[in-house]
Amino acid sequence: MSVTTAALKAMGWHSALADAFAPHAISGRVPARVVEEERGKFLIHDGDATHSAAVSGRLRHESGGDPLAYPTVGDWVVATAGSINQQVTIHALLPRQSAIVRRAPTDHRTGAQVIAANVDTVFIVTSLNGELNLRRVERYLAVAWESGSAPVVVLSKADLADDRDGSLAAVESVAPSVEIIVASAISGEGIEDIRAHLGPGRTVAFIGSSGVGKSTLVNRLAGRELMTTDGIRQSDARGRHTTTRRQLVALADGLVIDTPGMRELALLDGDGLAGAFEDVERIALTCRFNDCSHRSEPDCAVQAALAIGSLDAARLEAFESLRREARRSELANDIVTRKAERRKWTVISKSVGRHMREKYGDAQ
Repeated sequence: MSVTTAALKAMGWHSALADAFAPHAISGRVPARVVEEERGKFLIHDGDATHSAAVSGRLRHESGGDPLAYPTVGDWVVATAGSINQQVTIHALLPRQSAIVRRAPTDHRTGAQVIAANVDTVFIVTSLNGELNLRRVERYLAVAWESGSAPVVVLSKADLADDRDGSLAAVESVAPSVEIIVASAISGEGIEDIRAHLGPGRTVAFIGSSGVGKSTLVNRLAGRELMTTDGIRQSDARGRHTTTRRQLVALADGLVIDTPGMRELALLDGDGLAGAFEDVERIALTCRFNDCSHRSEPDCAVQAALAIGSLDAARLEAFESLRREARRSELANDIVTRKAERRKWTVISKSVGRHMREKYGDAQ
């Protein structure tokens, strides 16, 4: 298996995955990585070839309708061995080391969606030609921190910036302890700084709004057009959105996941807020009361910071807003989880009842 193992390692395979896969090997199944997903249809690569794939009925059933239990781009899966041009079946997911998860804020029924899995570095891309929104950067950072990936902010389209120094300073104020790269796919500025996060078997992902230049940056890293791109609208200085599906592509020095622009991005929970608002959290630790609401309590360090100007009021309001949103999301997801669990046990109960009737007949 030496050739296959070498190919898998180039795709991010490592010893922990090998240990998790070992129980499945005896059944003749193979490990593979999801390289494309669109509307429940998958392409996977097993180190030798790419195959179209579908989720098994058993995996679908055991997921209980939980979107987090379904494969996504970047996932390592257990699949049936297949020949070229043959559709194969995905039987199980191997443990994720990270997962970028989003929830649409207007639809609590869908729970959450995994955007990409097993990502080492997530690049949050926002452009410098009129698209920059600090509150959006904070939101993306919170999602990135809760994913388990290391976030990096990329300020794209530097060649079109009107006030790059002012924009950089503004982003630095809301992204403490986070690397910020000013980049231009046209001039090449910042490309090598982005490339420094690549390496054999390492996976990076680009996330951000539509038209900020994610695909153009991927093409520049690749040295050729891997992703379809389009020009910039003169009406609003935004790029035209062209990426329609999530896909993982192999470069000479690592792997990249490109994602469509996301119109809506809500938090799944509050786990990423401490990283995204490290400055606010650090100040809050010095408040007199552990449960300080930062409103009217005595000796509130947050209110003191606001008074002397070391903390921006808009920054605090963004933190409080996201914290409230995260709490609502946690409650909603608890409801979704309970409903999914009830559905799963209802199906099992009906199955057991049917089996008992077939075996012993109806009770008299």
